[in-house]
Amino acid sequence: MLILHTSDWHLGRTLHGVDLLDHQRVYVDHLVELVRERSIDVVLVAGDIYDRAVPSVPAVQLLSSALARLGEFATVIVTPGNHDSAVRLGFASGLLRDHVQIRATVDDLAEPVVLDDASGPVAFYGLPYLDPDSVRAVLVPDEQRAEDPTARLARSHAAVMGAALDRVRADLATRPGTRAVVLAHAFVVGGAPSDSERDIRVGGVDSVPAELFHGLDYVALGHLHGAQGITAPAAGPVIRYSGSPLAFSFGEKHQVKSSALVRLAADGQVDVELIPTPVPRRLSEITGDLAELLDGRHDSLADDWLRVFVTDPVHPAGLHALVRERFPHALSIQHVPRGAVRSAERRAVPVDADPVEVAREFVAFATGAEASDAEIAVLRAAYEAAGRAELSA
Repeated sequence: MLILHTSDWHLGRTLHGVDLLDHQRVYVDHLVELVRERSIDVVLVAGDIYDRAVPSVPAVQLLSSALARLGEFATVIVTPGNHDSAVRLGFASGLLRDHVQIRATVDDLAEPVVLDDASGPVAFYGLPYLDPDSVRAVLVPDEQRAEDPTARLARSHAAVMGAALDRVRADLATRPGTRAVVLAHAFVVGGAPSDSERDIRVGGVDSVPAELFHGLDYVALGHLHGAQGITAPAAGPVIRYSGSPLAFSFGEKHQVKSSALVRLAADGQVDVELIPTPVPRRLSEITGDLAELLDGRHDSLADDWLRVFVTDPVHPAGLHALVRERFPHALSIQHVPRGAVRSAERRAVPVDADPVEVAREFVAFATGAEASDAEIAVLRAAYEAAGRAELSA
């Protein structure tokens, strides 16, 4: 069976204020042509289809068109990510034709889409993004709930993902000889993050161990924007992030964006081919004083989206206008004078830094005293409440 694994379309996203929807249309055209040319059987979209819970009308229209066009050639299975509203994405999913399946609820996660090829059945289990605070009561095993109706799973991504996968394996056990593919949206231990992904920490932890995915054949992950494989335990499944189809920050400028074409053999063996996605406009960086930037040596980058670092000791007059006249797609222009004395207190914040830890350091900087445990608890509660509010907006 030929499976095309994609994720993190983020329809409606902007880059430094520039609308990416036309570039996302190019990607959809590429997908449709790829599915048609390669006779792909199944297209998976593992979350973050939209960039926000309440998407724009053009973003909704693009998704509607994409699903209709892809559904003419293949079965399409879609699950929501942490950027999506599962309820909005799943609206009317029960009315869709068989070739377009939106699996947006926890109730459906152990009810697979079963497709057959010449070697037999393949069960596709669609796990929506599992926010621990929202599902830790829902995913309590029935026997535990019978003993204690108020039972809750531990407040962690690992606990809720583990419970969801237990349900998947329980269903799979009733389907002897069936190969299994899981779609999930999570940060799995061993993945390399980018600087454009939304933080999903709960209780200070955002990851789940790869060991949870045992007993499957292929795990199609979404959330991380760089295409990459995850090292699985011995005899474990093939676990991959497809990555996003476009670069959403300059931190992703060196990533080769792709979709994963998965060949699932009769015995469950998996072969993955990475299919590069179109690059309507590259992301690049240039650094130098204004004279160097304008002397022609960087003209080959004039059509790129640029982040420009200008190093003149004194801020040049008309800097932004001069740079944009030469480089019309410069999105970020920063004056970083060469040789300037930088405060010893200043440091870069890593992309994977815990926002609450950053806030704790700021409290210490601003007050001269370490934050107390009670203050840290308040900071964490406020941060996580803001994340839940954004998710349900």
